[in-house]
Amino acid sequence: MALLAFNMGQERIIMAVEIKSKTAVVSKAPYELYMAFSDMRNFVNMLPEDKKQDVTADYDSIHATVQGFNIGVRVSSRTPYSKIEFEDDGAPFRFTVALHFDASSENPYKTDFSIEVDAELNFMMKMVLGSKIKDALDKAVDSLAAISEGRMPEGMDPSMFPNGFDPTNNPSRS
Repeated sequence: MALLAFNMGQERIIMAVEIKSKTAVVSKAPYELYMAFSDMRNFVNMLPEDKKQDVTADYDSIHATVQGFNIGVRVSSRTPYSKIEFEDDGAPFRFTVALHFDASSENPYKTDFSIEVDAELNFMMKMVLGSKIKDALDKAVDSLAAISEGRMPEGMDPSMFPNGFDPTNNPSRS
């Protein structure tokens, strides 16, 4: 779907883009994941120390400066233990993100986890970012599944994690 927008008398085409990640089974119950993701301050706690100075967060929002761009995300809705929706809050383009936490049909103490992004991108941004966003979403889903099973996510450097965090030493694995 293409939306038409006007900018200083010139036409520019904005495309509504929907990107869905893969679904992976995470070895945590839906309520555990929901609670971890529902408070935006938890995202800051997972950042390396050298990245925290450019990030501020409260329960409902997080704001950061990334490569000179100010970007913010705000929780727009919470469906307890099932879904959290976020929306842009001062980003260079409009977007929403939905995190889905569905109880696994095989084990109610595990979660079928996926991420969905809807964004309004101009043609150039869609061409440059479209597949990179999909790859990043899939990597995030795979990484969460790996950590929940006590495995180091593929391609991750252990020094990226906060001091004392070791996903390979997870006593709550099931």
